[in-house]
Amino acid sequence: MPRSIWKGAISFGLVTIPVKLYGATEEKDISFRQVHPADGGRIRYKRVCDKCGEEIPFAEIAKGYEAADGRMAILEKQDFDDLPLATTKAVDVVQFVDTSAIDPTYFEKTYVLEAEGPGGKPYVLLRDALQATGKSAVVKVALRQRESLALIRARDQVLVMHTMLWPDELRDLSFAAPPEDVKASKAEVKMAQTFITELEGEFDPSQFTDAYREALDAVVQAKLNGAPMPEGGDEQATGGEVVDLVAALKASVAAAKAKREAAAKSSKTSKAG
Repeated sequence: MPRSIWKGAISFGLVTIPVKLYGATEEKDISFRQVHPADGGRIRYKRVCDKCGEEIPFAEIAKGYEAADGRMAILEKQDFDDLPLATTKAVDVVQFVDTSAIDPTYFEKTYVLEAEGPGGKPYVLLRDALQATGKSAVVKVALRQRESLALIRARDQVLVMHTMLWPDELRDLSFAAPPEDVKASKAEVKMAQTFITELEGEFDPSQFTDAYREALDAVVQAKLNGAPMPEGGDEQATGGEVVDLVAALKASVAAAKAKREAAAKSSKTSKAG
């Protein structure tokens, strides 16, 4: 079981829910070390003060904020612990919203909340109420030395919390918009809708795998075992400029239909076997 990274309480009106917070995700990337290729020795870094030249142990390092005029404000762990902030150990519900009303661009990291001690009953109450209404709770919480907006929602039997970016942390994306005089015809949009319909389905994340990580792991294992290197896959054609979008989409729809029919046929064959 993972270790909790935070303890506090959700303030749900006059109801208080003691909770523990856990990371809901974990990275699966292959980790590499920086090494000297001649002998495989690890490359190590020293934390050296640029004024006195001394190596500083990690436990003695503080955080410093340098002002524009060069003055340095040095903050230590106690300064962060004693911040005059109401949300340091409290999760205050400020609003209930439809989850779909939140632009996914705001979402930062996902956590799972676990009821602690006498928090079981009010935890279930909030979970069931959110499920019954189809709503999620917008909250404010202080985590990892910063205050965040967050969204608490019911997922199966638990409550999960998504920390969110502040509005001023989202870039203005209008720079990426195509020129206003670039238009798609009704025929092109209709054909694109047909293609979307062909690929429509229930999202099942178990059907997807990280092909890059699998290929990289195959290379690593070959290196470790002195085996022949795996052969590279065929390069995907990037294609040139598409002149006739309708024709390209028709071909895409036909390919999607063929792929779906082949998958259905394969599924029937495996079930029959």
